[in-house]
Amino acid sequence: MNNRVFSVSAVILAFFVVWEALVRLLGLPAHFLPPPSAVLLEIVGEPKWYAMHTLYTLYTTMLGFSLALLLGVAAAIGIVYSRWLENTLYTLLVSLNSIPKIALAPLFIIWLGTGTPSKVAVSFLIALFAVVIDAVLGLRSADPDALDLIRTMRGSRIQALWKIRFPGALPHMFAGMKVAISLALVGAIAGEFVASQEGLGYVIITAQSMFQTVRVFASIVLLGVAGTILFYAVDLAERLVCPWHVSHRIKETKALATRF
Repeated sequence: MNNRVFSVSAVILAFFVVWEALVRLLGLPAHFLPPPSAVLLEIVGEPKWYAMHTLYTLYTTMLGFSLALLLGVAAAIGIVYSRWLENTLYTLLVSLNSIPKIALAPLFIIWLGTGTPSKVAVSFLIALFAVVIDAVLGLRSADPDALDLIRTMRGSRIQALWKIRFPGALPHMFAGMKVAISLALVGAIAGEFVASQEGLGYVIITAQSMFQTVRVFASIVLLGVAGTILFYAVDLAERLVCPWHVSHRIKETKALATRF
């Protein structure tokens, strides 16, 4: 783990060093491409202001992601156990997923206003499909022999769900959650682009209108940091909940092998 952190940090540092050097060597104007040092100074110069907008974006992202996780798993269970829901709800979700979510954002602004609910709705909608797809795949991938065993022991559908299907589906669900958490952040920003008075999306739009490129880059950097933290938070949750999964055992085996 320490080697991985060191490697990632070294690559990121090298990227920023090259960026800084190219900007200075080529003499690029700050309004076109600011150097990383200017972006860092921008963030450090107004830490509370940037923190306020970052926390608002994270708040709407987590609300949208939580709703997508709760309703998405519930929908997946219904789809697995009901042929009617599979033919109706599943088809509807596929159709909705084919529509660019940014096109729906103005409708949520009309229906829910310019406050937090509209941002949460866009975040929820864009993250929902990833949760449903992976949850359905996981629930359908249950061991048939285990299902036959619980059936011969006169177990109920609820028991089969919680003792066989759900535990086996957790790795698939976490894979969907890793995608969904990033999509939820994209949805929150999309909602802020359309209409907002807070959030990093609002900062980007207002800075772009005034050609404040440094501020735009500062917001993008913070979004990158926030997205990375959210992704690895889900990854950590997966390691805690599913330490038995083969993917984690393989990683641990490789880590041990590199020590000798």
